[in-house]
Amino acid sequence: MLAISANIAIPDREIEIGAIRAQGSGGQNVNKVSTAIHLRFDIKASSLPDFYKERLLQLSDQRITKDGVIVIKAQESRSQEANREEALTRLQELIKSVAIVRKKRRPTKPTAGSRKKRLDEKSRRGTVKSLRGKVVGDT
Repeated sequence: MLAISANIAIPDREIEIGAIRAQGSGGQNVNKVSTAIHLRFDIKASSLPDFYKERLLQLSDQRITKDGVIVIKAQESRSQEANREEALTRLQELIKSVAIVRKKRRPTKPTAGSRKKRLDEKSRRGTVKSLRGKVVGDT
């Protein structure tokens, strides 16, 4: 069981985990041992509440296929078990991220005082810059 929140968990049977050979460092080990983990999780066929499913399917995340399957590949560690834990943690974080409902931004207007202050500062800076010009003498 992968716990998402206090009352939501994903059963292990819904998460498909396979071991594959990793890329990169590992010496002779990399050619012989399947240490990388390939995790697949079908959003539509899962037991997640509809709210989570809808939000996950709306995400524009490269780990989610067009068919609604989350694919995560973990290969940082040389240990298969560590990579398995890493993949499950990433899946858990992805699902938790859609549970957070962002507050809608209310557009605000600058106050009259702040507008006046900005315009006063602009005119003051303009005056300072105009005084930097060439001085015309009485020759």
